[in-house]
Amino acid sequence: MTKLIEYEEASDEVRAVYDDICVTRQNDYINNFWKAIANHPPTLQRTWQAVKEVMTSPGEIDPLMRELIYIAVSATNGCEYCIASHTASARAKGMNDTMFGELMAIAATANMTNRLANGYQIPVDEKFKT
Repeated sequence: MTKLIEYEEASDEVRAVYDDICVTRQNDYINNFWKAIANHPPTLQRTWQAVKEVMTSPGEIDPLMRELIYIAVSATNGCEYCIASHTASARAKGMNDTMFGELMAIAATANMTNRLANGYQIPVDEKFKT
């Protein structure tokens, strides 16, 4: 298992990212994902900037929907950690058990139909092409 880098033992470079995470998320909690990738500060910095931009920048997709998308992709990729952390975040943003059930049903159905479409090598209808 990867060593988790706690704030107290972190380099100044890592602390700066941790501080930005706390300010951006308006709390003082650094979760294990960030502590693990802090073993390589350039990856920590790069990953945090990407996540921060995609998940917190203004846009047409609201914060709860962003979390729901993240959960669906994480479930499809089998990432237990991301499913757990983004489910907690989505619940904090208003997701309830019924919404979670619907999300999982949609993700499961999309995975099934994607595999059928790929397996049958179905050509895309002309009217669906952009």
